[in-house]
Amino acid sequence: MIRAALSLPRTVWLLGLVSFVNDTASDMIYPLVPLYLASVLLAGPKALGLIEGIAEAFGSVLKLVAGVLADRLRHMRSWVIAGYAISGLVRPLIALSTSWLGVLACRFADRVGKGLRSAPRDALLTLSVARESRGLAFGLHRAMDNLGAVVGPLVAAGLLALGFTLREVFFWAIVPAVVVVALTLCVREPERVVLQPKPFRWNLSDQPRAFRRYLVALALFTLGNSSNMFLLLRASELGLGQAQVPLIWALVCFVAAVFGPPLSAWSDRVDRRRLIVGGWSVYAVFYLVFGLLPAQPWLLWPLFAAYGLFLAATEGAEKALVADLVPSAQAGTAFGWYSLVSGITLLPASLLFGWLWADIAPLAAFGFGAACALGAAAVLMRAGNEEE
Repeated sequence: MIRAALSLPRTVWLLGLVSFVNDTASDMIYPLVPLYLASVLLAGPKALGLIEGIAEAFGSVLKLVAGVLADRLRHMRSWVIAGYAISGLVRPLIALSTSWLGVLACRFADRVGKGLRSAPRDALLTLSVARESRGLAFGLHRAMDNLGAVVGPLVAAGLLALGFTLREVFFWAIVPAVVVVALTLCVREPERVVLQPKPFRWNLSDQPRAFRRYLVALALFTLGNSSNMFLLLRASELGLGQAQVPLIWALVCFVAAVFGPPLSAWSDRVDRRRLIVGGWSVYAVFYLVFGLLPAQPWLLWPLFAAYGLFLAATEGAEKALVADLVPSAQAGTAFGWYSLVSGITLLPASLLFGWLWADIAPLAAFGFGAACALGAAAVLMRAGNEEE
């Protein structure tokens, strides 16, 4: 696997490095937003659900638009540069927010940047490697992304330990953001087969049947997969200290980074659906246990490590499966649909999760997420069996 990874094209490694530095900047801020909302802006889980739901939903629409246009214009690089630049420059502005509406505006702009870059970047990765290396390529990219998500929280924890305020930590995230913009300028446009583009339709009728069924399972899973910020809020509620919150998120990302490449590479040799189904099943168990967990902070560490295994098993394999199910000339559009379905469903998912948490109990919210994950796993397994 190591030899295969080293032989991957320069574009794969460069995009991985971009994601590493970008997530260092992002995850200096991301794990601290729930604490900032609760302790500084005095906002609760309903506000958090609204912020994450609106930001992710709108960003997911842009992912489809950017993917379609990138396919039709046959140009990926400019979308990647613009997307990373927008996100990197607006994230630190959260420090200037005096209410949860300010945080919403910043998260909204951040997701706009992600919406512009995600589908073109994933299509660029697809076009840069052979079919038999897709799982490894996406797994490596996600591993680099997760390594950045390890470094970012560690930097944030170090700054907090030195006496920096939450606002000051947010401002420091501008440094890696500038490095990201410089790196994206080195990305090259891939060679691709020139085909006459098909008219775009919003009803998915021009997409393969297997891909449409995959999106149904994905939508059901995402309905119960609310923002990870709820996990951090729950950890804080169960007694985890402020300085430990970014550290426990670093643990999640470290586990995902270590196990992501081998599990994604394994998906190149087996049916990717089975690996995804296994990951979704682990997620269901994790959510159910998390809702029942007593206020024992030490139990959170092995539990969050298990969550990292779920991410490792699914992040690369899910995207590689998208690339398998559609023609390469439609990769941008397909990844746009993938991102739209997973993102737009996050709006009702986050709103419902926040409502169940605040008005009933955290267990109701986490139990609903577990049920959706098991239902999605059953749908995807059945689809795979019928195709065989």
